[in-house]
Amino acid sequence: MKSNKRNNYSLTDVAKMRRRPTFATMVKPIGSACNLDCNYCYYRDKSEIYSGKMPRMSEQLLEEYIKQYIQGAGQQQITFCWHGGEPLLAGLPFYRKAVELQQKYCGDKIIENTLQTNGVLVNNEWCSFFRDNNFLIGLSLDGPQDIHDAFRRDCGGAPTFERVVKAAELMASTGVEYNLLATVNKRSEGRGAEVYRFLGRLGNYMQFLPVLEYVRLREGRRPLIVSPDEEDAVEAPWSVSAEGYGRFMCDVFDEWIKNDVGYRFVQLFDATLANWCGVQPGVCSFCETCGDGLVVEHNGDVYSCDHFVYPEYRLGNIMEKSVQQMYASNEQQAFGRDKREALPLECKRCSYYFLCRGECPKHRFDYAKNGEPYKNVLCEGYKMFFRHTDPLMRKMRTLIERGEPASKIMQLNNKL
Repeated sequence: MKSNKRNNYSLTDVAKMRRRPTFATMVKPIGSACNLDCNYCYYRDKSEIYSGKMPRMSEQLLEEYIKQYIQGAGQQQITFCWHGGEPLLAGLPFYRKAVELQQKYCGDKIIENTLQTNGVLVNNEWCSFFRDNNFLIGLSLDGPQDIHDAFRRDCGGAPTFERVVKAAELMASTGVEYNLLATVNKRSEGRGAEVYRFLGRLGNYMQFLPVLEYVRLREGRRPLIVSPDEEDAVEAPWSVSAEGYGRFMCDVFDEWIKNDVGYRFVQLFDATLANWCGVQPGVCSFCETCGDGLVVEHNGDVYSCDHFVYPEYRLGNIMEKSVQQMYASNEQQAFGRDKREALPLECKRCSYYFLCRGECPKHRFDYAKNGEPYKNVLCEGYKMFFRHTDPLMRKMRTLIERGEPASKIMQLNNKL
């Protein structure tokens, strides 16, 4: 998504350019290497950029990355997001060294670590390390067994559900802080309440990410996930429909609003309520602009975003120029503003624009009624969700403005 429209600078843009750079990074210590072969994985094929080779990040690169990130980012709290592929394949000694280097360069800054895993390698030793070093773990679990195992199998084709549930139970019993990340795919449609209740038995923090992809079919090989603009691209059979995603999230919301406000937390609900209250949603997808989250690959290459790891979005390498320089580059700042500037006028005039901000550019391959490109293909699903939750979101905003907890909405509803 590269806009041909002229960039118009807002007051927020100008203020951002004048302050010390504050940005985040997502690091891929083993690139796209993984012990699972999930059908819908958008990152699995990134190894083709590197001729199929995904070695572990060297200690020299690890130290240079940690030093540059801590010293280059202007915020007091520095969060390291370890991602993949499957980041645990880097091995426990790698992360012990990472923590050691963080302490070496942290100065007076506060260091936090998050790590996204499929859970298959999680054991007692990993759990002790996570707990002792305050790692927040994101665990991928799509829901009940038939939903999860439909698309999340290991490289030998074996199901992974039981191993992932065991990982969740082990982390819970050993005091590891973790969130659950579930994709919403074709198999999930119509089962929002069921999935929410299932995940609620394993954890109280959840993300529901829509899966909507296009692929190029290849004989004898897994389909290659590609841009929908490619001539031979077809919609992936696991993709969720806009209506299916909207209905799924409405059903989850109806379960949550009954008894779980303030007890269980769903990322989309938090972001929506934040936008209703006029504060930053904390999720780049629902911000006006983006570009504040760089990706650092196993060899030190830096890209604009996790969903735009393509050669045309490569900003450079940390051994050639600093992460701070790449973040502050005109190229990256234009990438961030394009989230706003590329949107068709129809979107900017929508009554729900203040809530969705066009959502993530990775989903913008639909067309507005007048033919303008870059409309979000999930638009109707988000509109369904925003219409459905509108009355109760307004009430929760009023409670917050009065200094009362949003959870009081449950008492009010029960009296109706």
